[in-house]
Amino acid sequence: MSPRKLLRIDPSRNMSRFYEIDVQPGLFGDVSVMRPWGRIGQCGQSREYWFEDETGAQKASDSI
Repeated sequence: MSPRKLLRIDPSRNMSRFYEIDVQPGLFGDVSVMRPWGRIGQCGQSREYWFEDETGAQKASDSI
């Protein structure tokens, strides 16, 4: 699955943000859902959710 990327740019409010959702395999057969977000041009923040299989990760990714 390719990562889903969203941009929100509103010059009148001085807002330029990015959001991303990506499903990635782990080293031990587990799967993670990565969610980085923040201001465009900055490092931002990130959150990871770990699952035992890819179906659980896909369901969580779709619900987000």
